[in-house]
Amino acid sequence: MSTDAESARRTAEARAAVTASLASVGSSVDNEMRTRAADLHKNSEAIAKQEKELAKQTAALAKESAQWQKLADTSTKKLNEIGDIQNWAEMLERDLLVLEETMRLVDGKDAPESASGTVD
Repeated sequence: MSTDAESARRTAEARAAVTASLASVGSSVDNEMRTRAADLHKNSEAIAKQEKELAKQTAALAKESAQWQKLADTSTKKLNEIGDIQNWAEMLERDLLVLEETMRLVDGKDAPESASGTVD
């Protein structure tokens, strides 16, 4: 029976060695997973903070963009008004030239010479 006892002792030692090896591997994997989980948690907090800051900056940019758009619209309107005034002034000048020519014809005067020496 000593062979059976010896065989049982070896089996028990082998089981203990395998169990210890599995526990060691499990502990190693467990520590690695805990470290990864802690890193993920920390990174998640950093990303949440960055998202909040990005949202804040995006809102500020949208507000500034709206202000620039309002300024551009106002400037465009004023430029259009200047163009309208210029058109009005040109039309008024043409009307005055027509009126002047009409008065000259009514008075029976000759057409004046232009600065270039030609008759208009």
